[in-house]
Amino acid sequence: EIVRAGIISVGEGQTHAAQSLGMSRLQIMRRIVLPQAMRVIIPPTGNETISMLKTSSLASVITLPELLLATQSIYSVNFKPIQLLIVASIWYAAMTSVLYVGQYYLERYYARGSVRELPATPLERIRRGLFSLRRERALP
Repeated sequence: EIVRAGIISVGEGQTHAAQSLGMSRLQIMRRIVLPQAMRVIIPPTGNETISMLKTSSLASVITLPELLLATQSIYSVNFKPIQLLIVASIWYAAMTSVLYVGQYYLERYYARGSVRELPATPLERIRRGLFSLRRERALP
């Protein structure tokens, strides 16, 4: 449904113009429609993926093997639930962080032609913050 909405978001004039240039349907999809549709497709797809990762802990209720169930089986043997649940939560945080960063850079990549200036990356923001602190200290 998300992909269909993304493809529909590209105007029909785009495909008509490509057809008038003699492009095949495959070329139109690959070179015209999909690059523009990706701007609409990536944000909800990334959000759905991250949501599925977060709700995967609910699968332990129906005894499907996943991170929380593995944690429960380990702490039933060594009786250290708090430490193991903290480790499991760190793993969930790490996995969602990786997905968030990946989604951010994909959105940034596909937004190249639609905005004048791309937003600063998190690393660029940190650098700006550090350099502004150095300048403030250097001023008398």
